[in-house]
Amino acid sequence: MTTTVIRQATWMDTEEFDPLVEFHGRWNMELAERYLPIPGIPASKYECWDGRLYMAPAEAAQNSYGAQKLGRLFAPGAEAAGFYVYGPVNLSMGQPDRWLQPDLTILRSPETGTWVAAQECLMPVEFVSPSSEVRDKLDKPLLYASVGIPWYMTVELDSGTDRATVALHRRDKWDYVQTLKVLAGQRFEMTVPFKAAFDPGDLLVR
Repeated sequence: MTTTVIRQATWMDTEEFDPLVEFHGRWNMELAERYLPIPGIPASKYECWDGRLYMAPAEAAQNSYGAQKLGRLFAPGAEAAGFYVYGPVNLSMGQPDRWLQPDLTILRSPETGTWVAAQECLMPVEFVSPSSEVRDKLDKPLLYASVGIPWYMTVELDSGTDRATVALHRRDKWDYVQTLKVLAGQRFEMTVPFKAAFDPGDLLVR
């Protein structure tokens, strides 16, 4: 995704001061609000775990398109069930030095602030890319499960080969169990945590 949701930094960049060096291993939400995004650094997503800042480049246009399309497909069912469909949000993971930014976020209640408590998240959705595969499939599920988020979804898209995969996972203790996996050309139908039905191929740019 290409949206950076941490508000504009209020400092002037100087050669003498580099926040990536000065705050290495010590990042928290207060520092993020003051110094992110970092001028001159082509990163669209800033995430943090135990004070370590992770920066990701802009997602491929395919994933950006797919996330917007999936959000529109989810909206009717999610809203009918009393949930809210957001793009990337700064999801606070219980400590000031821990936050993640899902590519698409289903929340239990309306939120307008810079930071959203993980307890308000019903389901984060991650669009997997080659550079994020390990984090999206292994690391992030454990982190999301550790704070009690009940559902997790991954989406993999490849317009070049017309491949699309959507996988839904339900939390089971400290990890997630896959409950549904559907490929392009098939019908993805879920009734929990809300109703949705579509062909994963609809998320591809054609």
